[in-house]
Amino acid sequence: MKYGETLLRVRYAETDQMGVVYHANYLNWMEVGRTEFFRQLGMPYSEIEKNELFLPVTKVYCHYKAPARYDDLIRISTTISSLQDVRLIFKYEIYRANTNELLASGETEHAFVNSKGKPVVLKKYNPFLWRRMQDVTGEKAE
Repeated sequence: MKYGETLLRVRYAETDQMGVVYHANYLNWMEVGRTEFFRQLGMPYSEIEKNELFLPVTKVYCHYKAPARYDDLIRISTTISSLQDVRLIFKYEIYRANTNELLASGETEHAFVNSKGKPVVLKKYNPFLWRRMQDVTGEKAE
């Protein structure tokens, strides 16, 4: 299974009064991770949208393990943990880059929908993208 990695520097605006990254920012970092994951695969999300395919989040989970702080360099590791006909699950691990300390782990589940918000079966709607996603996950389901 392939994975993507993205480095980010924690901005002051992402921290709370205690100097700790506000919890909702981890969800934003997951979005950055999956956007860069697609880009690293040669499939920028903007190109996917140009084909009238969208991936709204249907579920999200985040387990916080240690706080990130202002000016930390963080590394977001992103993988696809499940690929199904009408949905996709990403797995994330967020680390403090200089110590490799795991700060948070999580998942997001996404539906494949068309421009009208209706679910689509990816392998029928966009066979090329379906095959590419199978290559990434190592799955060869029919």
